[in-house]
Amino acid sequence: MTIWIEVAVKTLALLLMIPLAALALGYSELKIMAHMQSRVGPMEAGKFHGWAQLIADGLKFIQKEDVIPEAADRSVFALAPVLSLISAFLVFAVVPFGSGQRFWFFNLDIGLFYALAVSAISVLGVLMAGWSSANKYSLMGGLRAAAQLMAYELPLVLAAVAVVIQAGTMSLVGIVEAQANFSILGIPVPYVVPQFAGFVIFVIASVAELSRTPFDMPMAESELITGPLTEYTGFRFLFFFMAEYAGMFALSAIAATIYLGGYWLPGVPDNIAPAVGPVALVAKTGLIAFFLIWIRSTYPRLREDQLQKFAWKVLIPISLVNILVTSIAVVFVSDVQG
Repeated sequence: MTIWIEVAVKTLALLLMIPLAALALGYSELKIMAHMQSRVGPMEAGKFHGWAQLIADGLKFIQKEDVIPEAADRSVFALAPVLSLISAFLVFAVVPFGSGQRFWFFNLDIGLFYALAVSAISVLGVLMAGWSSANKYSLMGGLRAAAQLMAYELPLVLAAVAVVIQAGTMSLVGIVEAQANFSILGIPVPYVVPQFAGFVIFVIASVAELSRTPFDMPMAESELITGPLTEYTGFRFLFFFMAEYAGMFALSAIAATIYLGGYWLPGVPDNIAPAVGPVALVAKTGLIAFFLIWIRSTYPRLREDQLQKFAWKVLIPISLVNILVTSIAVVFVSDVQG
């Protein structure tokens, strides 16, 4: 009975955490981009820099009429936004938030493989939305999303493979513990130091999977009128909006876990590590999310051919070289220690 209560509590925490994380990131992006682009932005909804603006926007979406095109495939059209949002919940199910089992939702031996696999589900939701909308602009956006997924899922996975080789495990908890025992010249460092090239590739590929600027070709408001989302209104559009920020938080949390040490911080005593761990992970996740927002505020959209060339001719070859170098380094170190 105790186990079922623990599972119920963790599931409830997960269901509450994702919407709150999406809300916090949405608000942060509004304000960070406003400061970066020297514009005030909405300031009246809420006394502290318009903090309630996103809540007002959410209520507005809920009150809008739910319109489904007459020629649309209604069942697929309705399922697409749910599928996009559920991906973030599935990713967070294996992210460890601290040392000790009470901070883990589920600790899988193939946790990293599972997280990368289910993160692609959100793109399938976008493809379904484009196909079911009976709109040529939406269909084109969905096809772009599918092509983008195939191109950038490879460097994303290859970058993670190098981490798995170095850590010797696909468990996210195991990867964090491996980083806690890793050092260079006696100085404990996370994997972002030896795997810096992989970290950069992972972040770039994550931006592409999220279809965020400069890889927002599936949406492309100036070309495809928001692509797969053109025909969506009301709370269904809100689901896609939440899915973007929830996915951004989820992939940032995965990157923070496998490259920045997750909940681990060097020099923290064991007696306070459980309390510091969740704060450390959220701070590292927020740092990566801030970088993603910074990219959106800085770079223009790429062309479709530039996107494909960058993935196949730049990121994938570098990822393969990174795997080769990591493999040689791991074998060399094991031989020296042996």
